[in-house]
Amino acid sequence: MNEAASVKPRVWYREVYVWLIIALPLSAVIGGVITAWYAIESNDGLVVDDYYKRGLEINRVLERDKASERYGLQARLHFEPGAPAATIVLDGNASFSPPDSISVSFLNATRGGYDHNLEFRRVSADTYQSVMPRLLRGHWYIQIEKQDWRLLKSIVVP
Repeated sequence: MNEAASVKPRVWYREVYVWLIIALPLSAVIGGVITAWYAIESNDGLVVDDYYKRGLEINRVLERDKASERYGLQARLHFEPGAPAATIVLDGNASFSPPDSISVSFLNATRGGYDHNLEFRRVSADTYQSVMPRLLRGHWYIQIEKQDWRLLKSIVVP
């Protein structure tokens, strides 16, 4: 018998190059599915539709910041991780009259979907209290405001 007749043909699934050719497109499909799942599950917030109006409102925001400087406003936020309530002590000069309630926004530095807006009620002359939202670990901006003034602070939640 000659040697050519004794050699069996190799089946396709035992060839390394076939699996290499299959693996490259398959890895692209798996990567695409993972990327699509991550894009659907993560809430990264949307770009506002009225960005032009928001740009025009910058002067109003700057006036509110200047008003807080005129009043000499300073705020201290007190909260314990896991505690149900938070306290804000708001100090100002003699021309500042404390309102009955203030709006407090907890703004995540990277994801708008985790933002919280709360109403803090006055419990004493300069102290305000409300429930404390659950804040994820990381960098947060805290905006304390009323109609004519605004304070913007930042914290890092451990």
